[in-house]
Amino acid sequence: MTEIRTDWTREEIAELFDLPFTELLFRAANVHREFHPPEQVQLCTLLSIKTGGCPEDCGYCSQSVKADSGVEATKLMEVQSVLQRAAQAKDAGSQRFCMGAAWRNPKDRDMPAIVEIVKGVRAMGLETCMTLGMLTPKQADMLAEAGLDYYNHNVDTGPEYYERVISTRNYQDRLDTLQNVRDAGINVCSGGIVGMGETREDRVGFVHTLATLERHPESVPVNALVPVKGTVLGDMLADTPLAKIDDIEFVRTVAVARITMPMSMVRLSAGRESMSEATQALCFMAGANSIFTGDKLLTAPNAGDDSDAALFAKLGLTALAQEEPMRACKVAEPAE
Repeated sequence: MTEIRTDWTREEIAELFDLPFTELLFRAANVHREFHPPEQVQLCTLLSIKTGGCPEDCGYCSQSVKADSGVEATKLMEVQSVLQRAAQAKDAGSQRFCMGAAWRNPKDRDMPAIVEIVKGVRAMGLETCMTLGMLTPKQADMLAEAGLDYYNHNVDTGPEYYERVISTRNYQDRLDTLQNVRDAGINVCSGGIVGMGETREDRVGFVHTLATLERHPESVPVNALVPVKGTVLGDMLADTPLAKIDDIEFVRTVAVARITMPMSMVRLSAGRESMSEATQALCFMAGANSIFTGDKLLTAPNAGDDSDAALFAKLGLTALAQEEPMRACKVAEPAE
């Protein structure tokens, strides 16, 4: 039985990255099968409930006020409009409904509507996830009381490369929010973006950060950068070999995440629409077992329901219908 470890060293993770590709996939696939049904993939839907106008300067993000991307700022969606979209997602087969707001952090005046949205989506029988920026302990407690299942707050990259991507908040700010979420009893969703010009050593640092948390994130989204014209990274990487991460290196990152965090859901997130079916199949073999459905992820394009259904049919995959392992384990733990 594979041991669940939180004491991984960078050297051990680097050694995993350096394995022959077929050996790495074999090990990751074996770990995956210990904890997850290999033929099932979780379907999630992501909705932007408040778009643009974010004061952060994240170099990859088209919603930053620093970006000249053409994304217009909107107000927070009406509660009923969000619930209508959630109902559509459920009808399309999604298990989890994720909602994102382009904020540095939510204001206290925003919280009543957010709480109402969480309660309404949960009442439909969907899992709920939100990403609203940094959270105070009080805000995390409010979300927990409303019944929020997951909170997403990505670390984005390794700690050494982080300051080359973002300057308006530091790495510890992100870790503090993750701790506030964990302390409130909400499941953690945290991953990052690869293909931002970082090195493999930076990807080692990214995985190391998550794999050495006191408890692994229940969900680990792995994004491939979608370079957007008008963003710092989109303009910097345009027409260079770095504009798209090598497919094999992306699969390696997924496989290493699976081996180091065996019970987590590893999600293929942004960038999937530009991946071949073969690359996606390799990711599923390497342990990815969650995707975003629909044709849009916040402001980025996505593969779309029809192409996903066709790919699932070709690969013999079905939608996940059971509880995720870490949540099931958490429910089964005796009360202290």
